[in-house]
Amino acid sequence: MRKAIAKSVTSTVKDLHKSGLVDVITMKNIEKLCIPEVQEYTPEKIVFIRNKFRLSQAALASIFNISPSTVQKWEQGNKKPTGASKKLLDIIERKGIEAFI
Repeated sequence: MRKAIAKSVTSTVKDLHKSGLVDVITMKNIEKLCIPEVQEYTPEKIVFIRNKFRLSQAALASIFNISPSTVQKWEQGNKKPTGASKKLLDIIERKGIEAFI
């Protein structure tokens, strides 16, 4: 529901910008407010994402610029991705590995 509302608001603001009724700064601020919330990633979800894109733990770690042991700890549930790593997982899940190439 939130995602649909954010998409609708963003689309409307872009149309208003094209019409000259909203300036670039306002449009960018609205877009930032409508960025989807980043979810928590379970060990199973991380394995699913990695397997979906046929990545080894080492390959995923390389994309994130972290150690393979960190990915292993995520998948074992000994550690949770936070901050930038959580956002990168979100980007891969939504846009695919192509977003990093």
